[in-house]
Amino acid sequence: MNQNRRTMLKASSSLTVLGLAISAGLIKPNEAFAKAGYNEKAFDAKTMDDLMKALGGSMPTESKDIIVVAPDIAENGAVVPVGAESKLKNTTEVSLLVANNPAMMSAQFMIPEGTEAKVNTRVKMGKSSDVYALVKADGKYYFAKKEVKVTLGGCGG
Repeated sequence: MNQNRRTMLKASSSLTVLGLAISAGLIKPNEAFAKAGYNEKAFDAKTMDDLMKALGGSMPTESKDIIVVAPDIAENGAVVPVGAESKLKNTTEVSLLVANNPAMMSAQFMIPEGTEAKVNTRVKMGKSSDVYALVKADGKYYFAKKEVKVTLGGCGG
């Protein structure tokens, strides 16, 4: 059996058991998130300063080795495709931030060693804003940003 397939089957069966345990009331959803490494304070942060305190790092440095992938204009703020790519060596985390959203951090990805640091997702944006890619590499934080204009809002706040 292919090793990647075996790893995927093992992970999916673990998630199924976790979902059943939550459904049965044996564990609470917040306990499951805590075990998975969910950082509630980071996802609740409203400013870059609060976010960096929650992550336990110093203020990030701007880097040209990070690319933010996002449209210049988003016609519908409810579903905005965003992504990031890091060319920095030893990238371990990539987070996507929307400065003008009620909570700044929209997504956080842990990058396993030897993996290409390239992520994509969709986020809600209530209004036009800078979208940041926050990257942790060699224990330090770096960022790049891009302005996205939203013509129809997607989240309140």
